[in-house]
Amino acid sequence: MRTPKITFIGAGSTVFAKNLIGDLLSYPELAHARLCLFDINEKRLAESEIVARRINQALGTHATIEAVTDRARALDGADYAINMIQVAGYRPGTTTDFDLPKRAGLDQTIADTLGIGGIMRAIRTIPVLIDMARDMERLCPDVMHLNYVNPMAMNCLGLNRATKIRTVGLCHSVRHTAGELAADIGVPVEEIDYLVAGVNHVAFYLKFERDGQDLYPLIDKVIAEDRIPDFNRVRYDVYKNFGHFVTESSEHFAEYVPWYIKQGRPDLIEKFNIPLDEYPRRCEAQIAHWEGQSAELKDPSKPIKVRRSVEYGSEIIHSMETGQPRVVYGNVMNDGAISNLPADCCVEVPCLVDRQGVTPTRVGEIPMQLAALMQTQVNVQKLTVEAVLTGRRDHVLHAALLDPHTAAELDTAQIAKLVDDLLDAHGDFIPETLRRVGKAA
Repeated sequence: MRTPKITFIGAGSTVFAKNLIGDLLSYPELAHARLCLFDINEKRLAESEIVARRINQALGTHATIEAVTDRARALDGADYAINMIQVAGYRPGTTTDFDLPKRAGLDQTIADTLGIGGIMRAIRTIPVLIDMARDMERLCPDVMHLNYVNPMAMNCLGLNRATKIRTVGLCHSVRHTAGELAADIGVPVEEIDYLVAGVNHVAFYLKFERDGQDLYPLIDKVIAEDRIPDFNRVRYDVYKNFGHFVTESSEHFAEYVPWYIKQGRPDLIEKFNIPLDEYPRRCEAQIAHWEGQSAELKDPSKPIKVRRSVEYGSEIIHSMETGQPRVVYGNVMNDGAISNLPADCCVEVPCLVDRQGVTPTRVGEIPMQLAALMQTQVNVQKLTVEAVLTGRRDHVLHAALLDPHTAAELDTAQIAKLVDDLLDAHGDFIPETLRRVGKAA
């Protein structure tokens, strides 16, 4: 077996890096891999290096581990690049994306995938990803780029349009939701066979079966017996209205559509148990918890727990290195995989992985109502990417005007002002081509 070089971009995300490193080194064929950890935050990078070495020791593996702050050195000769960055971080990036819309009368829950928050995160992130991909084209042109960075569809669309680097976007929502539904209906998840297709976070289970038997009637029984989990009320309502279950969590999905979050309608928030401002609360809790968690992860007197996660990244690398075929769910250019969505959008579909890489499978036509719902997401995604790639600031406004939740809450003048305010507030994190002429960054 050869010794692949696997580069972690944004390795200062210590807990996520820990999970992926544990996944990788759990395969005997990858136990001697070269792991290169890269981050611009030296303190967090050093913490991740300690954790990586502890995992290597705990598993008895012999991976080569290095930590660098030089991106070119990290990417030079990489066979795989795992990307987990967050441009502008929680502060000022995420806090700005929540605070300004809230002042304008627009509530959000997560704000990292669609909506005005997702649009702004894409505008900050896509240029950075493209800049990284330019380094890859020069230093590791055959690399397989595994992107975990949100907004998933917009980032992958931008990368695939602007660069030659092979990129697949990875999200755990398909597996997480399958596990949740399995618990709801009382069927072991390993016995369930499913087919999912759509766009990231708005993909649906077209098939959900055990031994060829449709399991959707058991989901209907959950509804009939009033056993819907409180955290999943939105998704069960979507299922009742659209006939298929969506992959992304209720707190995410509530802000992708115009039906659940409305000013002056606290009854909807209560009825569907929608956690407004969930992501800031989650981030604050993680920040408060991190100091103790960091000390524990680095403490050699305490055993480090290593167990496989549900992430696809290590499975893709293992299959490409060994030739063992697998099916994973990846975010890729459509190119006809879903025949009634645009060929030039980014879709989430089953993909075959082997030594040749990641090959999307052809799903064909999906139910019309699902394709129509997805198209409302695709409109926003494509306009946002076009704004970044062409420097057309007006397309940022067009994307916001067509965003379902934003348009349901604000009028055109309010949306235009909010777009201007957000672009101004993000300053140097916004591409120069999209900054307001005559306005100081």
